[in-house]
Amino acid sequence: MTEARRKFDWPGRLKAMGAHLLISLTLAAALAALVMLVWYPWPYSVLAGGRELFWLVVSVDVILGPVLTFVVFNTAKPRAELVRDLACIAAVQLAALGYGLHTVYEVRPVAFVFEVDRFRLVGAADVRRQELPQARAAYRHLSLRGPLLLAARESNPGDERLQTIKLALQGYDVGTRPSYWVPYDSQLKRVLASARPVTLLYRQKPETAAELDGQLAAMGVDKASARFLPITARVQDWSVILKADGSIAGFLPRDGFF
Repeated sequence: MTEARRKFDWPGRLKAMGAHLLISLTLAAALAALVMLVWYPWPYSVLAGGRELFWLVVSVDVILGPVLTFVVFNTAKPRAELVRDLACIAAVQLAALGYGLHTVYEVRPVAFVFEVDRFRLVGAADVRRQELPQARAAYRHLSLRGPLLLAARESNPGDERLQTIKLALQGYDVGTRPSYWVPYDSQLKRVLASARPVTLLYRQKPETAAELDGQLAAMGVDKASARFLPITARVQDWSVILKADGSIAGFLPRDGFF
């Protein structure tokens, strides 16, 4: 083997890169299960935008780590130097992955809240956290297993209502305020009073009637009695389909604000 070939050992570099790639893919698969199945269960992964952010972070991490290993790996190096180089790459890769995962964690959906005339998907970063001690005991810790189905109670007349308006102007709608969170089932009358007949969706886009028929049939709801409310979310506005009793039947990728 010539000196030049020893300095650029293709088989050795490719083997090292392949091993690094396998480790990176295994770690990415484990993290994907955590993010997509626990923090961002469907359809919240679409509504909250966590899916795109996570895959961007993982893709860059999985590609760059093995490529850097290919570049620095050289069996002609002293063992201590080679170990140091690979350790630096691993440290940088893990730091980048950790930062990206922390960002995904901070914007994870923690509550799906009915408020007045819509549902709001609330991310951890949206919550007015200073109100957590004032929340019901069950809601004082932000969920780690997908969003809780909740409702926002009505404001009391007087100072509380004025404070609600003031905070809403600052970006804190009642759905983001833990002191307003109550069990969803306790507000079913308000939900049904605000919900609109699904037949309006047919009138909005008559050309999609057959598609809508199939979607409602898959949810097991009767279009004559089903109702809907719009969803406000970080990335996309969908609609939630409600059964006659106010329970959630499913979700539609259709803007319900019209």
